[in-house]
Amino acid sequence: MIRILFSRSIVRFLLVIALFVFVPPAFAQEQHSISGTIRDAETGETLIGASVRAGESATVANGYGFFSLTLDPGEYDLVISFIGYESKTEEIVLTEDTTFSISLKSATTLDAVEINANSISKNINSPIMGANNFQVQDILKVPVLFGEKDILKTVQLLPGVISGGEGNSGFFVRGGAVDQNLIILDEATVYNASHLFGFFSTFNSDVIKEVTLYKGGMPAQYGGRLASVLDIHMLDGNKKKFSAKGGLGLIASRLAVEGPLKKDKGSFIISGRRTYADLFLKLSPDSTVNNSKLYFYDLNLKLNYQFNERNTLYLSGYFGKDVLGYADMFGFDWGNATTTLRWNHVFNNRLFSNTSLIYGRFNYNVDVFDEDANFNIASLVDNFNLKQDFQYYARDNHSLFFGFNVLNQKVSPADFISRDTTTLASIGSEPRRGLELDAYISHDWKVSERLSAIYGLRLSSFMALGPGTFHRYDADGDIIDTEYHDDASVVRQYLALEPRISVNFKLNDQSSLKASYNRNSQNLHLLSNSTASLPTDVWVMTSQNIKPQLAGQGAVGYFRNFSDNQYEFSAEVYYKEVSNQIDFKTNADIQANPNVEADLLYGDGRAYGLELYLRKHTGRLNGWLSYTLSKSERSFDDIDNGAWFNARQDRTHDLSVVGMYELNDRWSISSTFVYSTGNAITFPSGKYIADGRPVWYYTERNGYRMPDYHRLDIGFTYEPKSDGKLKSTWDFGLYNVYSRKNAYIIDFRENEANETEAYKIALFGMIPSVTWNFKF
Repeated sequence: MIRILFSRSIVRFLLVIALFVFVPPAFAQEQHSISGTIRDAETGETLIGASVRAGESATVANGYGFFSLTLDPGEYDLVISFIGYESKTEEIVLTEDTTFSISLKSATTLDAVEINANSISKNINSPIMGANNFQVQDILKVPVLFGEKDILKTVQLLPGVISGGEGNSGFFVRGGAVDQNLIILDEATVYNASHLFGFFSTFNSDVIKEVTLYKGGMPAQYGGRLASVLDIHMLDGNKKKFSAKGGLGLIASRLAVEGPLKKDKGSFIISGRRTYADLFLKLSPDSTVNNSKLYFYDLNLKLNYQFNERNTLYLSGYFGKDVLGYADMFGFDWGNATTTLRWNHVFNNRLFSNTSLIYGRFNYNVDVFDEDANFNIASLVDNFNLKQDFQYYARDNHSLFFGFNVLNQKVSPADFISRDTTTLASIGSEPRRGLELDAYISHDWKVSERLSAIYGLRLSSFMALGPGTFHRYDADGDIIDTEYHDDASVVRQYLALEPRISVNFKLNDQSSLKASYNRNSQNLHLLSNSTASLPTDVWVMTSQNIKPQLAGQGAVGYFRNFSDNQYEFSAEVYYKEVSNQIDFKTNADIQANPNVEADLLYGDGRAYGLELYLRKHTGRLNGWLSYTLSKSERSFDDIDNGAWFNARQDRTHDLSVVGMYELNDRWSISSTFVYSTGNAITFPSGKYIADGRPVWYYTERNGYRMPDYHRLDIGFTYEPKSDGKLKSTWDFGLYNVYSRKNAYIIDFRENEANETEAYKIALFGMIPSVTWNFKF
């Protein structure tokens, strides 16, 4: 057992070391701090990323709305702004440390939005690059499949982010695989973020406050994945009054209720969503169809209570499940569950602490019942996580972020259990346990008016633990050594140093140059034979055979704002090298295979590209355009003699155009157009006859391409005149307006003339949708 003793004396010791190493000596003049929390005046919700400026000094609110500025004594105009809210100015005389809360009113007119457009300029001022931020109102305007607003579908419209395919919520970032994306909901990891095999994501937009995607220059507090971090924050709930909102759609309905636990002190929000395709199955006269199942549901819950100005407690959870069943012959279900308990503590005006206890779980079950087969396949991933984060605002131009993370993880790969009436057999891999210990420190330093930087170091230690029987394999997959390890004994330990640095040089008030380098390690790996992220894919941990995946990425970029920050433009180029990548030997079996590690190959990868992004934030017409030119390759000694070949997620071109226009006070229109080069794929190059049967002949790995993909979607929103308490909107959508038959699968068959021909399977033509949304 590993025990972590945590006390204020340890915090002070770490803080002294951090200040000595990272922060230059302070000036002799005594300074004072202004700190507080920024909230929505109507609901009491904290405003993440709100800008605070006093004279030449500025900062932004953290993930809990907390800010701190350390300044010389004097008189200041404190300006607080946030996109979509009216700016606020407070006149203060700073003679001592000062704490107060600030409330901003939501902007109700176009002019009010334009007044605080200067809050958008943080993309010029911040050293962080390769990051995109969305408020929930941005997500709600984008037309999507079946009218279900979807975070992951919106993220796929950003530069450097490639869709997993038609109707798929999986995505690839800068040449990385699906499992190389860390998706966290209120700090808890979500392992499979999709419903119905990827047609919908697990995230209900009714309870989402903010979404941030990091794909380069990743801050040191994030780790465990190579490609990206998608950080999703749930709403806290209305602290002022009770309210409800929801929607009725063609295939799903949802409802969210929120309100105060105690006015201005605590609140709750609870939201549920369910599809009802299974209800239509009940109408079938066929008894087999009538008794089948096809639905998913998800439930979000969050509570918070502010005991005083220094202590706030949060409890949030997510529970979701998909259920598919064909009468009493086949059943398949999978789902996620997360729980996060967080304690925010303000030690003083400069030191902010967040302590989190996190539980996450993903599992699936497959049951088959018929005369020829009677079995169950089950898999499980769960973890317990202790996470401690500190933010210390040393001076107006120095901030420190440091903390640690303890992750105890268990993975049970797919187990096959036969329920034959005469025998009971179980085939599968033993459960594996791992312990990951991480510590980090990061320094946000404004060197001068033009130069700023964020640099730091993350230390990651992973230990593969017993109990269990552990094998080592040779290159042919034969067992060369076997060891049994007792409970909690260390089988193998790995250590990784992950430096992070991002630098920003402001050319002027409207433009800047940025550069970044970050190194990451990953100890949880997804074994998948497809480009999509399926619930039946197998998760495995780093072991004595599987080494941690490692990646180093460098990037440079140019950032420019136009027309009083109404327009935002960026151009970034990146290069990434990865090692210990995983692929499969020919005819490898990854399901219920106790020796699955014997069928794995290990190699290297590289990815590079150019990303262009142009966005208009304000006005009746707004939206964005993104374009990515990229290359992603892999190299394995046992594949094509070590030659570089296209990764499955390689796409040369990827273009997204998103537009939203307010026609008048009642009607608005939105549209998206997407185009991309087809996926790299391995097709047979020929065939030959053996024993009277045709056998496909394959040459290079992923040497062919799926057809190019393109699609146009249009959405209309109508807002009837409100009768007082009830506000509602009607959303009408057309997915795939010109009914493009994009290829989902291409396969080969013999025609009547005994000739080989390829044929295409497409999922969707044009799909209309209508949803009634309400709020009261």
